[in-house]
Amino acid sequence: MTHQLIFWLTAISIFLVIYHHLGYPLLLKLLVRRPSSNEENTHEGTPARGYRESVADSDLPTISVLMPAYNEANWIADKIRNLAALDYPSNKLQVILACDGCSDDTANIARQTAAEALCAHLNVTVIEYTENAGKVAVINTTMPQIKSDIVAFSDISALISIDAFYIAARHFQDPTVGVLNSRYCLLNPAEGEQKYWDYQSKIQSNEAQLGSSLGAHGALYFIRGHLFTPLAQDTINDDFVLPMQIVEKGFRADVHDAIQAVELEPTNAHQDFRRRLRIGAGNCQQLLRLFRLLNPARGGIAFTFASGKGLRVLMPFFMLTALLGSALLAPSNGFFALAVLGQIFIYLAVGFWHLSGYQPKGSIAKSLVYLVTGHTANFIGTLRYITGLETGKWTRISEVSKNTHKEASK
Repeated sequence: MTHQLIFWLTAISIFLVIYHHLGYPLLLKLLVRRPSSNEENTHEGTPARGYRESVADSDLPTISVLMPAYNEANWIADKIRNLAALDYPSNKLQVILACDGCSDDTANIARQTAAEALCAHLNVTVIEYTENAGKVAVINTTMPQIKSDIVAFSDISALISIDAFYIAARHFQDPTVGVLNSRYCLLNPAEGEQKYWDYQSKIQSNEAQLGSSLGAHGALYFIRGHLFTPLAQDTINDDFVLPMQIVEKGFRADVHDAIQAVELEPTNAHQDFRRRLRIGAGNCQQLLRLFRLLNPARGGIAFTFASGKGLRVLMPFFMLTALLGSALLAPSNGFFALAVLGQIFIYLAVGFWHLSGYQPKGSIAKSLVYLVTGHTANFIGTLRYITGLETGKWTRISEVSKNTHKEASK
């Protein structure tokens, strides 16, 4: 009886590991048979404006850009200049910088930059909260002050493609869309990082066609302003929970590859690992709090949430079960003997590369390093959340001021 139990636990764990990483993406491709509106719009192109004002601009929705900030002095000037250069009528655009108890010169630099000749047309509001209360508190406090049709959330160190807001405005003409995601790009990606995000972007696009994309990336995403619901104060992955609360209301979260946000700030392996610890804790929290989305009555959303986010939380535990179970079954079963040898080889290789600082050459090896490291962080992050060690506060990851909520849906 014990042998059979170990066999089935191990076999199921191996199956789910393979399904999550390979089977689920392939199944999405099979289920998605028609081009998404995202792909259609990209191929057809957006009507040329020539970056000039048009009479038709009067019909465009109002957009507010909300940027919670904690010590972003190194990036805020570039961000405001970027927003000033976007192709969207200035009388329809508002920029709100909400400084969360910053101890650096973020607010003053923002005001100085907004006064520059090239930025003077931009409607910039700088709010300075005296105490560092956390990103969620800033969002909850600031959102009631915003009356725009659409609200864009954007990280300070992410630059936005020039026609992003115009494309977003056209996309929100569909009344079923409540959230719109951008494509996350990295200016200086770490080893395997860009390949991982390209992989995630494709999955997100396919998920959107089955009902809704899952969550968003804090670099840039849009919501209908009136659909905002205040977040629980201890929310970790706000850029997942906030969009999915809107999906729970019956609206879709879509994605458009032509809307791009480019992350300027590079991260090294240590910084990336710490960021992913927090994401791991947030993944566990959001699975528990958004459990209703697993209701089969929700159709495609339940399937993608279970296969994508649900399995991601449990994946480190399935991987451990697969390893230990294969080791116990190896003496009497050739398949499990090969399975345990393969797993040990991969984990030892990744551990050696990680500890020695060696960078493997092949793309498969780089992807394995990134995935195994990510699942390790996910495992530790989940345990941190269960034991109450994750605080949900802003923290500094690097010597350069950094907002730790640049996460994915991660």
